[in-house]
Amino acid sequence: MTPRIATREDWLAERKALLAEEKALTKARDTLSERRRALPMVKIDKPYRFASEHGEQGLANLFGPHPQLLVYHFMFGSDWQEGCPSCSYWADNFEGIGTHLAARDTALVAISKAPLDKLLAYRKRMGWSFPWVSAGESGFNEDFGVTIAEDDPEPEYNFRPFTGKPGEYPGISAFYREKDEVFHTYSTYSRGLDMLNGAYHYLDLTALGRHEDDLPWPMAWVKRHDTY
Repeated sequence: MTPRIATREDWLAERKALLAEEKALTKARDTLSERRRALPMVKIDKPYRFASEHGEQGLANLFGPHPQLLVYHFMFGSDWQEGCPSCSYWADNFEGIGTHLAARDTALVAISKAPLDKLLAYRKRMGWSFPWVSAGESGFNEDFGVTIAEDDPEPEYNFRPFTGKPGEYPGISAFYREKDEVFHTYSTYSRGLDMLNGAYHYLDLTALGRHEDDLPWPMAWVKRHDTY
């Protein structure tokens, strides 16, 4: 449904009223971000190993020279031939930001279950350049709640009991390193990932917005960028 037509004066009055709400939301988001940063951290004791372009690496190696690491849990199962279309939509937002993150002492890497050769081939196809490593059977995906095993007696996703199908799910996790010790500081899943998708935020500024209401599911329209 398109917006009603109004005079410039009426539009301006309503826009200013909305601006007050937007400012309140911005302040509330700043407060929430402070609470997020104030969460305690948990030491990672498990010796995870990942297949990378530079050989086998531990979690601490993925930081590079930085004390902070962001991991995007990219849905790409071991037997899949392509990465998830929705995760690919998110990953399109990663290109070019690595330099800016590095300026704030932070690295970004994608981690998936699929073998490294599949990940690198798909990355080349999609024209991406961000680091991408394979967790394989290290248990990393399972431990961080993005691979739901069929034999899991009490599956959880997004910190709640999970009743969906076993398989791969998206998320992002943040880590902090002090010398050789690595700590988990934050993870978010599901709609918590919306803040990472610039395209969605651009659409949210428009009159039609995401216009997903009449679709079978919200992201039914999303395709890999080379298949539209």
